[in-house]
Order: sequence, then C-alpha cells, then structure tokens
Amino acid sequence: MTANELRRTYIDFFKTKAHAEISGASLIPQNDPTVLFTTAGMHPLVPYLLGEKHPAGTRLVDVQRCIRTIDIDEVGDFSHLTFFEMLGNWSLGEYFKEESIRMSWEFLTSPDWLAIPPEKLAVTCFAGDDDVPRDEESAAVWKSLGVPADRILFLGREDNWWGPAGETGPCGPDTEIYVDTGIAGTSASRPGVSDGKWMEIWNNVFMEYNRRADGTYSMLGRKCVDTGMGIERTIAILQGKKSVYETELFTPIIADIERVTGASYGSDEATDISIRIICDHVRTAAHVIGDEAGVSPSNVGAGYIVRRLIRRAVRHGRKLGMADPFLASIAKTVVGMYESVYPTLGAKKEEVLSELTAEEERFLATLRKGEHEFEKLLPNLQRNPARVIPGRVAFRLYDTYGFPIEITEELAREHEMTVDREGFEEAFRKHQETSKADTGAFKGGLADHTDTTTRLHTATHLLHKALREVLGDHVAQKGSNITQERLRFDFTHPDKVTPEELRRVEEIVNEQIDRDLPVAFTEMTLEEARKSGAIALFGDKYDEVVKVYSIGDFSREVCGGPHVGSTSELGSFRIVKEQSSSQGVRRIKAVLES
Repeated sequence: MTANELRRTYIDFFKTKAHAEISGASLIPQNDPTVLFTTAGMHPLVPYLLGEKHPAGTRLVDVQRCIRTIDIDEVGDFSHLTFFEMLGNWSLGEYFKEESIRMSWEFLTSPDWLAIPPEKLAVTCFAGDDDVPRDEESAAVWKSLGVPADRILFLGREDNWWGPAGETGPCGPDTEIYVDTGIAGTSASRPGVSDGKWMEIWNNVFMEYNRRADGTYSMLGRKCVDTGMGIERTIAILQGKKSVYETELFTPIIADIERVTGASYGSDEATDISIRIICDHVRTAAHVIGDEAGVSPSNVGAGYIVRRLIRRAVRHGRKLGMADPFLASIAKTVVGMYESVYPTLGAKKEEVLSELTAEEERFLATLRKGEHEFEKLLPNLQRNPARVIPGRVAFRLYDTYGFPIEITEELAREHEMTVDREGFEEAFRKHQETSKADTGAFKGGLADHTDTTTRLHTATHLLHKALREVLGDHVAQKGSNITQERLRFDFTHPDKVTPEELRRVEEIVNEQIDRDLPVAFTEMTLEEARKSGAIALFGDKYDEVVKVYSIGDFSREVCGGPHVGSTSELGSFRIVKEQSSSQGVRRIKAVLES
C-alpha cells in the first residue's frame, strides 16, 4: 500500500463509521503563543476537545501535516523526521473506549482494510497510580478481540498517559498499538522499548479525567477520543521496509540528491546521514514555506527553524561536495510529490524555490565571511596553550556572521583545536531567552481560555478589519500570538505603518467597542460564508461547514472561537508597538485596558 492509498483508505474506513472528513489545518498555528508549528494531529482540534462545538459534528476524521523539531539533531538516522503526516479519528463526547478500540482493530487486521496479521500486534494500557486507577476497561476490550494476555502490557504515565493541555483540564490514559517488525531486538524487547523489534503504529487517547488546580482528578461528563497514526511509519511497516527512507515518500528525493551531488546512497554511513538530513530538511522547509500561512527564513520563531533546516541541509551538501546552490532542484521533486494532495504547495512552488535559493545564497556568502573572520582570529586563538576556542568566540561567529557551531568545530579540528561547546550552549541559551523562540508544549487554540485571552482574541478581529479600512484590502492576517498580557498580530503590508495610520486604526477599534456590538456566530458552508462577505484567511483550507463570527455590522470572519458576547466587554484598545516581522509582513502589539 502506498502513502496515497493509505490516506484514502483510512478516510474511507472511518466514513463507513459515520465520521465526517475534515481538512487538516495549517502547519503554522493561529492564535497560539506556545508553539511554533502544528505538532500533532490533535493540536488544531483542542478547542473542540475542550467543549467548543465543531461544525462538522461529533465524529471526525482527517489527515494533518505536523512538524516537530525537538529531535532535530537526531535527524539523519533511520527513523527521525521533522515533517510527518498524521491520520486521526475523533469522538467529541460520543463513542468511547470500546468502540474506538474495536474500530482500530478492524482497520488494522481486517482483510478488507490493512490486513495486518493479528499475531504481529501487541498493545499497552495505563498501569494506574495513586491518582488514577489501572485501565482495565481497555485491556478487557483487547482481550475480547483475541489479543493474548502476554501481548497486553500495562505501563506507567511516561508511556500511557496523555496530560492536560495546560496545568489543568481534560486528560486521560491511552492505549498504544505496536507491530512486531521481525527484527531480533534485545533481551529487554517489549512494546515501548526502542530497540527496533516493536514499532508503535497507533495511539488512542481517552480523555475521561479533568485535572484540577490542586492536582487531583475528577471524571469528565463529556468524554472524548483522540487517535493518531503516522503515515510514514505505517507504510514502512505495510511495505516491509526497515526504514521510512526506503518508501516512495523518500526514494525519489534521495535519487534526486544523488543526481545533483554525485553521492551514492548506501555507500557509507556518513554519506547516508548527510543524504537523509538533506532529504528531510528540504522536505520540511518546502512544506513550511509553501503552507497557506507560509513562513520565510528569519532570525526568530518559526522562521528561525526554517533557516536552521535550510542551513543544515546546505552544510551537509558541502560535505557531499556541493559548493553552489542546489536545494531548489531537490525541492522541485518534493513539490511534485505532494502538490496533488496539498494544492497550496503546488500553487506556491515558485515562492518555495526562490526562498530556498535566496537563503542558500545568503548562507554561502555567510560561510565565506565567517571563514574569513575565523582566519583573522586564528593566530590569537592558537596562542592559547589549551588550544580551546572559547564558547563566547564561537557564539560571536554564530551570532554576528551566522556561522554554524558545527563548522567552527570542523575548522578547529583542522587546526588541532577544540571548541568550548558548553560555553557556546550557555551563550546560545541566553540568546534564545532574548528572542523568545520557545518551542514549548502546545495548549491549543489560544494560550488559555481565560476571559482576558478571549477578549484579546475578539480584539484581533476588530484590529484586522480596522487595518483593512485604513491601509487597504491587501491586508491579510499572517499569524497572531495571544497571551493574557497582550495580542500580537502579523499582517501583510509593504510599508511601515505611519503614526497617523496607527492612531486611526486605534480610533476605529475603540469606536466599535463603544458601540457595544453583539458578537455571535452562525454555521454555513464556506461558499455561503464568502458570499456573505466573511474574511476567510486560508483560501480553500476549510471544512465544508464553517463558523462565521460577526461583530455587529463591522466584522465578519471565519473563525473557530472563542469570543466575548459583546464588544463592550473589551475595555480600551491601545497599540503599543508596530514593527517589521519579515519581508512584506508587519507586526502590531496591542493591549486592552480597563
């Protein structure tokens, strides 16, 4: 089964189980200050898991593109990826453990679907602790399906518990499904041990508890199911491959890297690592730049991650002998592979290629400058009897010239020196704190659902419309970041916004607040929403039925919520800062005052 077949088969199966197919969300979360990318299939659905009504109903199924960069330095082995696709099915307060588990088992083992031999599967359930009892209910369902007791393992919180999105809120045990890969493994082999023998293929999360502020738990009245199955890993299993890089999602990209660089995949481990890094990083960068809310390389936030991916790919291209720009050629293959599934990526192909080339050329120029600066510093550095380059010097090369620490270390080795990596990491940590490029755990939708954050979310709608009135209809939201302290709103505009324009925007927003406009939503099709004049930010990237929030006669926008009931609840709106975010994108920070 190919990846394209798996996507369709999964959706079709759950449609037979009365699930509504919904579209995946952008890779760049909106109104979420706690994470740079969509990190899991559940991420865009957290507001609905927390109680918001979903326009498509209570049974949902989707394919969601995700990015995780916490293990970015591990990419290059056989399994780690920064970009991946998750298949998910959801119950919002309808079916629960038994029906969820039975559907998973049917899809995995039925000859009509994936036809995985049942004897190759094993499962894990939550072992329980002092706060929450052992999940005997899930285990009993697995037993009823014929899973032998020695293939039902009970593991602790580290393996089989899904915590709340924040400090408090919905949470619960999960049951994970593993497949025997046929690899010999070790004496400690069991599901949950990463020795290659058992690979997790599916995870069913049962949100049945509410964690209170005092750390205790109560049962939820409305229980939800959230599941996830990774496409890359699943097709590797179905095709009997030892690595995801052996599947059709990667082999065309690898072949193109071989063609461009002249390197041969499989010739030696160092070459293979470099090829896999280029393969993964170009694939991820292309999807991020080509997303409907695409991000360009920059020095902060998500743009910093894109820049890091591109520059790491360039560095490994240099290891394969590439002195000139080559990433755009690889990206053409990536776009060609995915554009039928994600049309926006195809529509933004030229932007993807030009951004990659521009960043690659900038980095190559940076490398030349950094190497020149290193040569200037070298005589003094060699006078150090310890032959150690101080961390602060290595960081200055990085911070001032964009010179990667890995290349500083390579040059140091060539001159029989080392780098104080610990000192560099300490300087880098301080830099990260300053730029606030934090990739912490997500909390879904907004930073929280407090009254203050909800008020600021409503204010972004007023701000968006006011900007369009003052600056023109070319203004479109490119992202927002909302905490209890302030809102941050990014929008398209080619020039700095003048003080006079900012004052007028502020006045318009406060005029609408003073009008005490009602805030309400209606559900309609996307076509009806557009005909009604509602702003829809991401083209066709919506489900068939959407929520349209209206703020009196002033603003209409497709949005999932939450919002206040009336603008009079907002207080006084004040813009505190306007600045550039990236090329062609401006940023406004604003607050609400009583």
